[in-house]
Amino acid sequence: MSDPRLVDSIVRAVLAQLHVEEPPCGCHAAPGGCCPDRMGYLVHQGADRFGLQAGTVYPREIARLIDHTLLKPEATRQQIETLCREAREHGFATVCVNPGWVPLCAQLLRGSDTRVCTVVGFPLGATLPEVKAYEAARVTAEGACEVDMVMAIGALKSGDYRSVERDVAAVVEASHRGGALLKVIIETALLSEEEKVKACVIVRAAGADFVKTSTGFASGGATAEDVALMRRVVGPDIGVKAAGGVKDLKSAQAMIQAGADRIGASVGVKIVQESRGAAPAAGAASGGY
Repeated sequence: MSDPRLVDSIVRAVLAQLHVEEPPCGCHAAPGGCCPDRMGYLVHQGADRFGLQAGTVYPREIARLIDHTLLKPEATRQQIETLCREAREHGFATVCVNPGWVPLCAQLLRGSDTRVCTVVGFPLGATLPEVKAYEAARVTAEGACEVDMVMAIGALKSGDYRSVERDVAAVVEASHRGGALLKVIIETALLSEEEKVKACVIVRAAGADFVKTSTGFASGGATAEDVALMRRVVGPDIGVKAAGGVKDLKSAQAMIQAGADRIGASVGVKIVQESRGAAPAAGAASGGY
């Protein structure tokens, strides 16, 4: 997807099907123009992680880019407690856990700068839209400040863009009503490049706060190439989260340089230790993605 004109034509076609008349800008094919002032929405939502994509990321800064993640179905209470303890110690942006652990994490992280993130319609995205919206409402009521939903991938691949947009918009509304940010997982490993562009356009049109590469449960995870494409399509005022396959500081930096402003990883402690020039401690990875 190297031809900007092709990206532009795909964006326009999807917006037309969604009956959105806002034209894409010329520099990255994102609808609505690309003035840096448009980052204000995410700043208003509490984002403080911009300006790192082209330069050096320092240890105290990289921790604030990481969602410290444990989504394995066999995760135990003890492992979740360890996850939260590590998040407090290193100052990660969030812990990302399955919905059943949200109340515990909210309790353990009370008073810290680390928020609670959870997942909706996970990991397949094939749940009924009403169920996804209800799930988002419930987890925000339990203390989740960020929600990562999975897009209806089959509907996207079927060309039913209005259905996909309505699905995302319902979860956006439920999440925002509960005071939470909404990230949409498009599962890049299952999509063609054209479908990735379409997915990003829909995420933006539906009012989500982030677009996210992967669940970590498909055949592949984030790549720097996909992150760069996603950033180019959504522009500067929506977050891009890279998740799945981020295993060390080098891969995290590659995602940030490509345009990610959030990293989902189970090896957050290892990444921070490497950024400080320290050898990772044994057992630093908690498991997850």
